Amino acid sequence: MMPFSMALHLTAVIQLLALVAICDQVTADRINFYNVKPPVEATPFPKSFKCFTCEQAADNYNCNRWAEDKWCPQNTQFCMTVHHFTSHGKTKFVTKKCAAREVCHASGCRHHRDMGHTECVSCCEGMICNVEVPTNHTNAVFAMRQQAYNSAPPQAPVRTAWGCCWMTLLTTLGLGLTRLVLL
Repeated sequence: MMPFSMALHLTAVIQLLALVAICDQVTADRINFYNVKPPVEATPFPKSFKCFTCEQAADNYNCNRWAEDKWCPQNTQFCMTVHHFTSHGKTKFVTKKCAAREVCHASGCRHHRDMGHTECVSCCEGMICNVEVPTNHTNAVFAMRQQAYNSAPPQAPVRTAWGCCWMTLLTTLGLGLTRLVLL
């Protein structure tokens, strides 16, 4: 028979292992980074915002999970994401930070043959908007929100004769669209 203290120690070890096993099952699929809301606190200046921030994180999940929670400096307006990955799509590292407009004009993808990887850069505007990493020219973009307030009067959209042609083309391609709405 086992002494009582050893049995108690064994029970504690088993409980600890069970807890570790449960915690190990928490994956990136179970954390919704799109639903992240910073705590309600006073902002340091008008129109201030936060971004996911990390420096050469192993992957996007770890960058978002361990991002430092701080306000972006006043001279920045955007969140920037830089994604370095191999020709097979495997992430080498991810960097996310607050950025000024001038820096965001570098958005897009570039292949670095000498280093054997691709670098994609994207910028977005808004509170913690840089959840995803850019992977190609489609999502490696400089995305700005439309002006919420504009002193210029709204302009009517321009209508073209192309509307009927697009409808004919879409129907010909068999896309099964029942109507096309033109503004």
